Amino acid sequence: MPEGDTVYRTAERLAAALVGGEVTRFDIRVPRSAVADLRGETVTSVVARGKHLLERIGAYSLHSHLKMEGRWDVYAPGARWRRPAYAARAVVGTARAETVGFDLAMVEVLPTAEEERVVGHLGPDPLAADWDAAEATRRLAADPRPAHVALLDQRNVAGFGNEYANEMLFVRGIAPTTPATEVDAAALIDVGVRMIRANLPRRERTFTGDSRPGRRTWVYGRAGQPCRRCGTLIREGSLGASATSERNVFWCPVCQRA
Repeated sequence: MPEGDTVYRTAERLAAALVGGEVTRFDIRVPRSAVADLRGETVTSVVARGKHLLERIGAYSLHSHLKMEGRWDVYAPGARWRRPAYAARAVVGTARAETVGFDLAMVEVLPTAEEERVVGHLGPDPLAADWDAAEATRRLAADPRPAHVALLDQRNVAGFGNEYANEMLFVRGIAPTTPATEVDAAALIDVGVRMIRANLPRRERTFTGDSRPGRRTWVYGRAGQPCRRCGTLIREGSLGASATSERNVFWCPVCQRA
């Protein structure tokens, strides 16, 4: 599942493949930006902002969001794609590499000077150079909604997704339904930051310190299985800011009472 660490690594891969190169192929397959043509421009940087990707090309930026199923692949020029062409939403190629965005939920070409229009609403990003823990804590602590919902709101903190929210709350012993105004927001944020930064170099996202298959999470995806701490069966439910944004929630009813 793409979360902030996945997007950060994607930005690094795209940057390694494209930065410094002149664009030789530029194909955007969504109506809003389909006529954009940045061939001949130079790729200057690729950066992640929370779960958003910004590929800066000349005076413009290609903005994309992976959502649940999206991904960017890197190929040698002319190589056969490993995914069907109908799933491609964006293609950016240079003389040394071709990058293809498949199943992207959001694609737009806009002037780089207007990037704040698409990412300006985001809260602090724990993987960004300008990470502001105090501001993230302030935003989370002021949110009266269930802590699980507040953590997923990218306006509070950018980059944490459902897997992180579940694991963070377990480690801090917080029930998912507890209002964020009633938790130690600074400690919760600190746990999440340490988790997401530790996972950056890992091939498989791990929260328990045990990278073996089936041992990587405390509660996420473990409904009906015994808690790794107390043995109580993990429960599953759903929470969301609205009916259309509900996510699966996993928790231990003994370890997460607060």
